[in-house]
Amino acid sequence: MNLSARIEAFSRLGQTINEFVQYYPGQQHAVDPRHKWLEEKINQAPDKNPWFTIGHILEALGTIGAYLTRENLNQWTGRYPDLPKKPSAPGTIGVVPAGNIPLVGFHDFLSVLITGNIYYAKLSSKDPILPKALASLLQDIEPRFREQIFFEDQQLHDFDAIIATGSNNTSRYFEYYFGPHPHIIRKNRNGVAILTGRETPEEMQRLAKDVLLYFGLGCRNVSKLYVPEKYNMNGLLDQFKDYERITDNSKYANNYDYNKSVFLINQIPHYDTGFLLVKRDQRISSPISTLYYETYRNLEDAKQMIESNRNQIQCVVSHSEEFPESVPLGQAQYPYLWDYADGIDTLRFLISLNKGKI
Repeated sequence: MNLSARIEAFSRLGQTINEFVQYYPGQQHAVDPRHKWLEEKINQAPDKNPWFTIGHILEALGTIGAYLTRENLNQWTGRYPDLPKKPSAPGTIGVVPAGNIPLVGFHDFLSVLITGNIYYAKLSSKDPILPKALASLLQDIEPRFREQIFFEDQQLHDFDAIIATGSNNTSRYFEYYFGPHPHIIRKNRNGVAILTGRETPEEMQRLAKDVLLYFGLGCRNVSKLYVPEKYNMNGLLDQFKDYERITDNSKYANNYDYNKSVFLINQIPHYDTGFLLVKRDQRISSPISTLYYETYRNLEDAKQMIESNRNQIQCVVSHSEEFPESVPLGQAQYPYLWDYADGIDTLRFLISLNKGKI
């Protein structure tokens, strides 16, 4: 396939996903026979991973469907004039995706295939159903992809390069095992938010989504706030009430109860909304159901705090013009195609491999 054919196939996949999200859970007439099949797959996913709710799966699908348009795909690939229209030597790219939120590895799936390479993945045991379901849909739309998508149940072997994502602990294993090969190895990162005190109630409600969507498990979820000294934290947390039912999920509720007990037993000062614990802490990554915060004297001070923790931060959320590269409040989980995880340009990596005739 040439590049235009690959873009066409993925844009049709996006259209199918968007139609499905509108259809589910059967409130509208199914316009595509694949909708019922995909509904069955989605209903199976929470059995494998109780953190995956149907609502969160549909949210992830909606995000994917929104960026899989011809316009977005052309704009993204158009940033790389040296992207081969049809690679002369497609490489086999081993991929080890994370499984922290539904379909978190889709961007790597898209990147490998849009560059004309072969996708060869060992899926996370936390998300073994959804990636295969979208791969099957894509192959149904464009049968030529059947020669370019493979899944491995055991250890990966016979690959030309690797893209692996995991925790700080698993990344050490990845470095040891995959180090001799061209690779991208991602570690644990989190989103942070810089607040000025001038945010509107509506913006604070959107911030709640950055913090609590997907139970806060995503690498782009905000786990740490930077706020001015003497900031009214209670006023902020009052705007988070739309998420008070989050404790209906037993796994989240268990984490909340455990962390609350630790804080109370150890007499650790904190705020408690009844569903989210907020604690002053210098660390970036916070436990499930807990949000850290730290105060700053001025925006220059905040900038220095961000810079000193840059290698732990996935994205910065703010409405301040002092942070022009920041993500608007409420948009942490809706990156553009060119917003690469860990700031590593995946497409540039894959193009460089093809130039080397892997």
